[in-house]
Amino acid sequence: MASDPQYAPVPTHEAFPAAHIPLPPSTPSLIEPRPPFHALNYDDSPRDSTYAPSSIAGSAAPLGVHRESTYLNGRQEQEVNEKTVFGQSYDTPSPRKKRSGLCIALIALIALVVVALAVVLPVYFVVIKPKNSHNLNAASSHGNGHGTNSSTGGGTDTNATTPATNLNGFVTGGDGSTIKSSDGTSFVYSNSFGGICEWSLHFSILQHDFAQWWSDPNDPFNNNAYPNSWTPPLNQSWDFGKDRIYGVNLGGWFVLEPFISPALFQKYPGAVDEFTLSTLMAADTANGGLSQLEDHYKTFITEQDIAQIAGAGLNWVRIPIPFWAIETWAGEPYLAKTSWKYILQAFEWCRKYGLRVKLDLHTIPGSQNGLNHSGRLGTVNFLSGVMGMANAQRGLNYMRILTEFISQPEYKDLIPIFGIMNEALVSHIGREVIRGFYIEAYDMIRGITGIGEGKGPMISIHDGFQGIPAWGGFLNGSDRVALDSHPYFAFDGSSATAPIDTGVGAGAGGTWPADACKRWGSAMNTSREAFGVTFAGEWSNGFNDCGLFLKGIPGSHTYGGNCDDWQDSTNWTPGTKAGLLAFATAQMDTFRDWFFWTWKIGESNAGIVQSPLWSYQLGLQNGWMPTDPRTSLGFCADTGPDFSGSFEPWMTGAAASATIDPAQRTSYPYPPASLTGAATAPTDLPVYSYGASIITMPMPSFTNAAGKNVPVKGNGWFNQNDNVPGPTPIAGCSYPDEYNANDIAVPSGCTSGTTADVFPSITPPPSRRSS
Repeated sequence: MASDPQYAPVPTHEAFPAAHIPLPPSTPSLIEPRPPFHALNYDDSPRDSTYAPSSIAGSAAPLGVHRESTYLNGRQEQEVNEKTVFGQSYDTPSPRKKRSGLCIALIALIALVVVALAVVLPVYFVVIKPKNSHNLNAASSHGNGHGTNSSTGGGTDTNATTPATNLNGFVTGGDGSTIKSSDGTSFVYSNSFGGICEWSLHFSILQHDFAQWWSDPNDPFNNNAYPNSWTPPLNQSWDFGKDRIYGVNLGGWFVLEPFISPALFQKYPGAVDEFTLSTLMAADTANGGLSQLEDHYKTFITEQDIAQIAGAGLNWVRIPIPFWAIETWAGEPYLAKTSWKYILQAFEWCRKYGLRVKLDLHTIPGSQNGLNHSGRLGTVNFLSGVMGMANAQRGLNYMRILTEFISQPEYKDLIPIFGIMNEALVSHIGREVIRGFYIEAYDMIRGITGIGEGKGPMISIHDGFQGIPAWGGFLNGSDRVALDSHPYFAFDGSSATAPIDTGVGAGAGGTWPADACKRWGSAMNTSREAFGVTFAGEWSNGFNDCGLFLKGIPGSHTYGGNCDDWQDSTNWTPGTKAGLLAFATAQMDTFRDWFFWTWKIGESNAGIVQSPLWSYQLGLQNGWMPTDPRTSLGFCADTGPDFSGSFEPWMTGAAASATIDPAQRTSYPYPPASLTGAATAPTDLPVYSYGASIITMPMPSFTNAAGKNVPVKGNGWFNQNDNVPGPTPIAGCSYPDEYNANDIAVPSGCTSGTTADVFPSITPPPSRRSS
């Protein structure tokens, strides 16, 4: 979350009529979502990227399921039909006749298949099934169902239905199904956005199912789930030109921030970031020490939250994680390695509900921006100061380790985007320096994954608070690099006193929705042509900078009114809520692809959420966030150049080859010629040698009903030829403090020359595990 005072203010614009356009019934991507597809064998899959079979040893391919889809409009706070949004009514097209015809046709087709199975099934049960019986009844050991009830995903329901259990052992369900978590708790899944007519044929049993979530104990890496009718299931490729990212961040879960978890920081006066919080917690052994952080991992976000996200019409989550999920070094007080098992659990929950993941490395040794959410508040020591190169070495290694893990067949379709570093402060680091580093990171990652769609994740880089236009043309010709921007109103330094409570009619929100439309849309669409895939990785309803600890502890604000009014939503008027709803809707439309920051804000010691403008969940519960993100389509009308819907082939991995313009490598060398805060050349600064054991992140474990482990092929490392040792301190070197080494003397005996500065190449050429 950006709270950088150097984030340049953006001038406001005059208001214009914010016309709302109803969901367009003629848009193919809305009316005819590509049907989920489960082939009888993987060679039949219509995916346009390579499909890797399950990693569960010896598991069989799933039986065939064919689905046809019709458009079913999602929920709003009003009735589904004859909705009124910002004063304008529209009718929802009825899908009943079309659905009935499709289902009848499917019944006739399936009847023919039943006859064929009458011959095939005896062969299966007598010959094939006994050979695979050891795979049955496998179940994931992960899952936690705690959480609070809301309008999307939890609570009791007298109309709850029982999920469908198949003879193959998997369980699936949709709106109204009861979900039982591994801890024994249950909740009702609330998601009316499916509308899929699915007929499943399993061992001659015919069932009508509106399945969305999917849990297969025989194949826990199954990618059949999808969160709504307009989102392709995980076993289909994402089309960045046509599919829309409606996402939310899971901020404050694994990387703590004071304004997201204020009660934890209020408990320890003097804590201003996770570094100081961890130090103070560790000393408080009477209250559990650092184990309190693990309690936070267990309870802050639960399976019910993930179900609610899917039920809200969203289809992606962005998960920020810290480097200390991998390891810590001497002097780093963070809780080491503990969060990884909960990160794995988050992956499996997202898989269950069909949510794609943008994984985001949020912290870098030394701090890439000096902000509290980098781990330690203070100065930038990544590519800055005497420890700048050494910290960059460690950062590259952590990017490598995570790339190896998420590029495995088990995860590459679940985690299609990897944000390699959050919010690097380019104004301090330098434009040429950060670009040289990004080219170095790109070469390392694509050396691991290979080139082309389906080969590892899309690489996401942040705009560094330089503005989207500054990145046009950078990395031209590269393979799948996206630009992540964090367009916040809250940090533009304005007094933000224009009223947002202007009633509940067509003019709800005053000038704020129009300002959102004009401020961002043109730059976002232009970037999609000039750079490639571009999205808003963070944004919020914060039209002002009010919120407890929003700008750190003790906090400050530039808002010209009384912040108390915006730190307690219990007294907000219908006009205020309508204004915020219009403001959020405008931002959704102008960004096109987005991740709201953040899903959840914890309560403070006052017993309330004191940064309510930043909680998607709270907005859903109380009426100032859209209950169907598609209602944002067309809200901003014509505010600038439109995106054509298609990218250059190299931008999305469709090109046969990808080559960065050689001139860019010349312009942005790595190691760089100099670093801010260091009086000597980078080649003479402290570095690490490469001699440490390779860190491989562990895979999840799964057990069957008998408590026996189910074998998993994956080992956490995708490319078997990537065998370069990890960085390790040079013997005899007395390294400076990684977080406080700007403009200090350079120690002796801490450099091995230029060969230690650049991450070694992977040789021989990549040999990737595909099954």
